[in-house]
Amino acid sequence: MTMISVQQFCNHAVSTGMISDEDLLVLKREVLPEGLMTREEADLLIALERAVIGSEAFADFLVASVVDFAVWGTRPTGYIDRDVAAWLAASLSGREGPSPVGARIAMEIVREAQGSAESLMAFALEANRRTHDAVQPARMSFALAA
Repeated sequence: MTMISVQQFCNHAVSTGMISDEDLLVLKREVLPEGLMTREEADLLIALERAVIGSEAFADFLVASVVDFAVWGTRPTGYIDRDVAAWLAASLSGREGPSPVGARIAMEIVREAQGSAESLMAFALEANRRTHDAVQPARMSFALAA
């Protein structure tokens, strides 16, 4: 089996401008068969989500993978300490703030963890508020008859 690195996978996705269902299968089976192992891998996929067109299936995979890595793959297991919270907030924010998927990742980590640093809880709430406000359609106002 040929080993493909996360960087190579990301390079391919950026060159095509999207993540196809076939690409997602390759990611799951060949690139990350054991899940995310490092912060760098997580950072690459989080940045990739913002850079290319991905399916809802890729978004679901990314959320589940980052939650599993952050909550259960880092120490202390089951808890998000200040160091991990700072890393997550920085990675999920990118340059322009968290994407809707990034906001979802933050909220799911807070839900899954047995305990989280207060900074991550605040970040998750603010990220979800911002993305929720950004997708709300403008409310139409009507003149009321007297």
